[in-house]
Amino acid sequence: MSMMDGLIRWSLTRRSFVLVAALLVSLYGAYVAWRMPVDVFPDVSAPTVTVVTEAHGLAPEEVESLVTVPIETAMNGQTDVRRVRSASGVGISIVWVEFGWGTDIVRARQLVGEKLQLALPQLPPDLPPPQLAPVSSVMGEIMFVGLRSDQHPGFEVRETADWVVRRRLLGVPGVAQVVPIGGGVRQYQVLLDPDRLRRWELTLDDVAHALESSNRNTTGGFLVRGPQQHLVRGIGRFRSSDDLAAVIVASREGTPIAVGQLGRIEVGPGLRFGEGSVDARPAVVMAITKQPGANTLALTRAIDRELDAIEQSLPAGMVVERQLFRQAEFITTAVDNVARALRDGAILVVAIILIFLVDPRATLISALSLPVSLLVAVIALEWLGAGINTMTLGGLTIAIGALVDDAIIDVENVVRRLRENAARPAEARLPASTIVYEASREIRGSIVFATVIVMLVFIPVFFLEGVEGRLLDPLGFAYLVAIFASLFTALTVTPALCLLLLPRIAANRHGDGFAVRHLKRAYATVLAPALRHGRATVAVALLLAIGAAVLVPRLGRSFLPEFNEGSLTIGAVTLPGTSLAEADAMGRRLETILHEFPEVVSTARRTGRAELDEHAQDVNATEMEVRLRPGRERAALLEAMRRRLATVPGVTITIGQPISHRIDHMLSGTRAAIAVKLFGDDLFTLRMHAEQIRRVMETVPGAVDVSIEQQVDIPQVVVDFDLDRVARAGTHRGELAEEMEEALVGKKVTQVVERQRTFDVVVRYDGAGRDSIEELARTPLAVPGHGLLPLSMLATIRKDVGPNTITRENAQRKMVIMANVAGRDLGSVVEDMERRITREVKLPEGYYVAYGGQFESQERASRTLMLLGAAVIVAIFLVLHLAFASVRRALLVMVNLPLALIGGVVAVFATDPVLTVGSLVGFITLFGIATRNGIMLVSHFEHLRTVEGASLDEAVRRGSLERLSPILMTALCAGLALVPLVLAGGEPGNELQAPMAVVILGGLISSTALNLLVVPVLYGWVEARALSSRPRSA
Repeated sequence: MSMMDGLIRWSLTRRSFVLVAALLVSLYGAYVAWRMPVDVFPDVSAPTVTVVTEAHGLAPEEVESLVTVPIETAMNGQTDVRRVRSASGVGISIVWVEFGWGTDIVRARQLVGEKLQLALPQLPPDLPPPQLAPVSSVMGEIMFVGLRSDQHPGFEVRETADWVVRRRLLGVPGVAQVVPIGGGVRQYQVLLDPDRLRRWELTLDDVAHALESSNRNTTGGFLVRGPQQHLVRGIGRFRSSDDLAAVIVASREGTPIAVGQLGRIEVGPGLRFGEGSVDARPAVVMAITKQPGANTLALTRAIDRELDAIEQSLPAGMVVERQLFRQAEFITTAVDNVARALRDGAILVVAIILIFLVDPRATLISALSLPVSLLVAVIALEWLGAGINTMTLGGLTIAIGALVDDAIIDVENVVRRLRENAARPAEARLPASTIVYEASREIRGSIVFATVIVMLVFIPVFFLEGVEGRLLDPLGFAYLVAIFASLFTALTVTPALCLLLLPRIAANRHGDGFAVRHLKRAYATVLAPALRHGRATVAVALLLAIGAAVLVPRLGRSFLPEFNEGSLTIGAVTLPGTSLAEADAMGRRLETILHEFPEVVSTARRTGRAELDEHAQDVNATEMEVRLRPGRERAALLEAMRRRLATVPGVTITIGQPISHRIDHMLSGTRAAIAVKLFGDDLFTLRMHAEQIRRVMETVPGAVDVSIEQQVDIPQVVVDFDLDRVARAGTHRGELAEEMEEALVGKKVTQVVERQRTFDVVVRYDGAGRDSIEELARTPLAVPGHGLLPLSMLATIRKDVGPNTITRENAQRKMVIMANVAGRDLGSVVEDMERRITREVKLPEGYYVAYGGQFESQERASRTLMLLGAAVIVAIFLVLHLAFASVRRALLVMVNLPLALIGGVVAVFATDPVLTVGSLVGFITLFGIATRNGIMLVSHFEHLRTVEGASLDEAVRRGSLERLSPILMTALCAGLALVPLVLAGGEPGNELQAPMAVVILGGLISSTALNLLVVPVLYGWVEARALSSRPRSA
């Protein structure tokens, strides 16, 4: 402690330097705060690498066995990989490789890239190589933009979206990806007539080869004419559909056969797997993803400026819709709400100090520790690479009351000692510098140890993993740095200001202020009987603690509180096998229903999968972003929406919010709060038992949006090439299968370049096999030596069924039954589900159930906080033992912990009786703040007895009254600073911090009130017993 004393003395002698340094640090902190990036939350994304492989329309079973399993096998066992998930759909394989939370994403991508090289030889040779999707995050999709027109066909709108809007937006610094959906990609389609091909003895491959070889620009070197040199260019590229029609395929009897004679050429949309709409009108919807670390607000402004410029050059009739989903609005609202709570809390803190100290200068000195501590915390956040978000602001808001505590204790003690010094005779008075030094030194031990404990209790937050760790780490860091800065300020800046401003305070005012005098009088009347009837006092406190303990099992449990994002993400899934046109019509109907609600501002719908998307969403799945305006209470609105949307037959609806929805997807791979995963081998058995589990889950009160991940059989037409027939024809099954794919789906042979835009040229049969099995059977295939033979001569064609999607996790097939929660806490709903599923669903050997989603994270976080909370209590005891060098006094101070729990538990029960991760962090934080009051009382009792020679009774009575003012001031400052946060708990941005604030506020009330009565009684008992035992031991 001699170092601390030296620091105080140095600050008093170098006070000008200390104050100028504090001013400069504050100015730099303000500059840093002004230019720091602002976001709604820290980046909570798990380091995930997405591997996407296009598989030419292969069925899901083939995609799984030929593509997904080899890639999965290569990834499993990789360093730091914690989970491998995959989805095998029609013509696409997506593998998500999730790494440990501390893994650098660049290193993760490098590891995946290296492992992919091992998998490549095992993949079918005719498939394009797997691609790594761009780095993205949960908070990545910052904006949806729609492009629509009533005057242009859909593929022209899409062309403008792809070649104008998307390209220019990708040029904005900070934009990682723009994924358009809807409208259809423009193609030049060469639709061949099989009869004409047969007549001229030509094949589809002949036409493809002619087109491919006729579309080239060449060079002829240079032509030198005198002093000039001219570049010779051979122009052979297609410029229009007429150029395609004029290409000569072959010559028969001296007559050239052109492409135009073999079929027709159309310009239109290619094969589509997705559709988009805005407000139930066809549109191209573009999802804009930001790069990790980009400033969302600044990037949104830059995108808006670029869109303003784009709108000037759009074709007449095309309209940009940019008010569909804007994360920036939620960020601005959330950060403004937390900043407002921070401002209001600071105002209340200053008001409390002024009421107690009744002196503007003393109030100014105490209040100045606020901006200095806050701005030092901002500087530390910038050094750490963190930005300003609701979590860092929340940490500062929770700390704001505690930031002035050290300064208040110091200023209050200096003021009291200066007044005592002024009351002495003139010849006995000490110099002001001596009084300020001794007064600061007197409370130095208590504030240092109290602050160390307040910082110590927050350490468990840094051991949280997963989403909760990513969310709360910045909050904890901001809190700790601000608290440490306040301690350093109290030991340097506060004494310097006291010496500068307070020496004349004694001449201006004697005694306590009006509020303190009345509080001391009231406290004295309560303290005297409490000391006389000590047993009754302790018994009452014990009964209250037991009552609070009885309430704890009745509290619900949840992971994170519901966010209030001001928009919804609604998932709608109809029967697999539904065509895109039918799913699109269903989506329009849902949008029309949503617009019946006056709270709905706009809707943006994405049905199916976009060409550049990394989500394996079938055409029967729809996702809608719904923007809301303030209206009725949120729970009532969602209930009304669920009831109204349920009137659409054959559709399963899931309602979430954009960020919460993406966090759920990251936690469990499912966009719902609860994911019950059923693992096994056989898809039919999985589906059968998943349906049983779904029916059981629907009976659990509080479970809503219960549905099975749509993995069901869809109708298929199987073309089984007969070995004998194929052998007699003298060809191979693989060649015939490839030719069938080209005839029916088409073969991309070359490209047409128009105005620096490239469009694919696709060759296929005109409408071949599209309408019926009979027509499919007549599809002609080229067989060498036999000409064109109908498909039915080479294969057996039959109807069948097969899965639409196969999902896997950690090398096993799975099926997910998902649910959200409404009207109950998450923990009790999952417990009910587990109990009922175990009792009512009997699974075959090799099949098992795992529970994931928010529940899994909540259990992990609760376990970590409970274990570390116990360790923190032990650490508090060790620090107190170090401070008082006495076990009994350390235990005496720790009596505040159960006293604080009383108010914390009652406050949670009285507001929202659900314990979240935020509530648990609040209880741990409360331990430190409550311990401070006990330290202040016990250390002052010891000071009065050892330094001033007071008797035990006098020390208890006088010490309690003298410490009433600083204890009430620090408690009121810490408590009232949280009141704005509690009152605005439902506002965007305050959702996670509000439960913490409720716990701390309730706990402060009980611990402060009981601390002022129970600790003096127990101290008197313990010390009296210690005194009485000394003669006997002697």
